[in-house]
Amino acid sequence: MVSCKKNSSSTSLSSVAQLTTFSFAAVDSLPGLAEASFTVKEMLDTGFVYNEDSIRYGTPLTKVVPKFTFAATPSSATLTLPDTTISLSGSDTINLTRQPAYLTVVSQDGTNTKVYRIEAYVHTMDPDMWRWQQLAADMYSGDFESQAVSVGGQILFFMNNGFRNHLFSSTDGAAWTDKGEPALPSSCHVRAILSDGTTLYYVEQNVLYTSTDGLNWNSEDYSASGWKLLSALMWFDEKVWFVIEQADGHLYLAMATDAGVVPTPVQLPDDFPIDNFATVCFSSTSNRGRAMVLGGYSREGASLNSRWSFETYRHGSTDSLRVKNLTIEQPTFTSLTGAAMVWYNNRIMLFGGINGDAKLQEAPCLISSDEGMTWTKPDSAHFCLPTEFGVRQKLSALVRDNNVYLLGGQTGTVVHSDVYSGRLNSIDWPK
Repeated sequence: MVSCKKNSSSTSLSSVAQLTTFSFAAVDSLPGLAEASFTVKEMLDTGFVYNEDSIRYGTPLTKVVPKFTFAATPSSATLTLPDTTISLSGSDTINLTRQPAYLTVVSQDGTNTKVYRIEAYVHTMDPDMWRWQQLAADMYSGDFESQAVSVGGQILFFMNNGFRNHLFSSTDGAAWTDKGEPALPSSCHVRAILSDGTTLYYVEQNVLYTSTDGLNWNSEDYSASGWKLLSALMWFDEKVWFVIEQADGHLYLAMATDAGVVPTPVQLPDDFPIDNFATVCFSSTSNRGRAMVLGGYSREGASLNSRWSFETYRHGSTDSLRVKNLTIEQPTFTSLTGAAMVWYNNRIMLFGGINGDAKLQEAPCLISSDEGMTWTKPDSAHFCLPTEFGVRQKLSALVRDNNVYLLGGQTGTVVHSDVYSGRLNSIDWPK
């Protein structure tokens, strides 16, 4: 009796001709190239490969190594460029600046073929470059002081020439409407007007003035409170803060509540600024609310070089406020008044101002990347304000829709009422 056993197997070849992913291999000299994300879009008998988020500005695509994956191993994959055809091996260096490029995929069994068009986009704009433009020329002529604030979706531009107030409004910084004379004291120090986004605050002679439109104002007299209301300090941690002088002669913080301005137990140094200071609020690297009050004048009229840092922190079950003088740790900073600050691209930007000798800052802008500890001039190759803007004091700075707005100010005896906007190219690019 004889038995025979036969082992046999057969492999069916795939008829699928489909590209599933496309990318670039990492190249040390081209950082970010491997992170470029490509989309493979399937159509009826063709396909399209492209990157929605463009590759970093200036990246050359002359020597890139493309990486492909397929739904099934093809019998062949051929890349066709305008001047050459390459049968892909997986480590081919190609020049993708020679577009269009076409990838032809042939299935294992040779029954199906699919052609993909490949396009790789590189940013045509330098991400670190700033673009500046003048939105409006002089709106008003004369010797006046100005302040611009953002409230209720509008920019309000206040002016005072020592005996009269005036107000302009705009939604875009380019077209302005003359609103007439706001109901504020004729001696109004308009640079002391503060906005919390919906309401405006102004303090003069122990009276608090509030408004929602900048034209009509309500007043509340605190003369009988037992303390002096000196200035509206800042909008921080969802609260409006004030500087007051208690009966003991010392300065304290106070805050706005539904019941009016209420003193807090937070004492401030006697030389804390009460006028012509600059403020900025932001989130710190530890994700805590933080604010800075820079320069200004003390009660005695001294020009200050201080930088006060305010930070919220959790103390037990309540939120507390920590106040710190950064000047003690980093004393190399000039006295400064009439400056303006904004928080932009995770940095503090400081514009203009004059020192204790009434001399303008050397540079129109200083930048701090460490939350106000140290300051440097921006890269002049990428950040260059228009020549005619120059260096100013008593200007206003706002951030709206990822644009920095600079309004008004003074250069020597020349008073300005113009508007400029600036934008960092990469500010709203995907990170």
